[in-house]
Amino acid sequence: MEAEVVIGWVESIREEVTISEACAWLGIARATYYRWKAAVESKRPDPTVEKVVQLCTQHKFRYGYRKITALLRSEGPINHKRVQRIMQGEGLQCRVRTKKRKTTGQPAQPADHLLKRKFHAEAPLQKWVTDITYLPFGNKMLYLSSNKKRVTWRGTLNT
Repeated sequence: MEAEVVIGWVESIREEVTISEACAWLGIARATYYRWKAAVESKRPDPTVEKVVQLCTQHKFRYGYRKITALLRSEGPINHKRVQRIMQGEGLQCRVRTKKRKTTGQPAQPADHLLKRKFHAEAPLQKWVTDITYLPFGNKMLYLSSNKKRVTWRGTLNT
């Protein structure tokens, strides 16, 4: 017996007889009918899967499951774990952005190594060493060069 045919016939006479009676007439167990029905329904395309695939291709695989979930939630409630399972099952992965290195003009030439690891000085204030730290601040980059003494007590920032 074809599962689709049995399910179609039982659904057509469902108003007149119970499912148990229809299954008894066909000689199949009621559990078999429900198992076949679940298998046939699982073959149907899930509209959520179609929406997830459509959103991923529409946004050129830039979005992960969190962003896709947020887009789907505008249409109705959906759990992020379900979206994640769908994306894993369909093999949909978002592109991983590579970090861009910031360059400012020409490549810097390293300064000559004047100390040559001879840090001992004969007198005070003969050898001074500093370093620069880059601090991202909003959409600007601040530079911090420090030594032992405080040079200014008030700084200005043009933002």
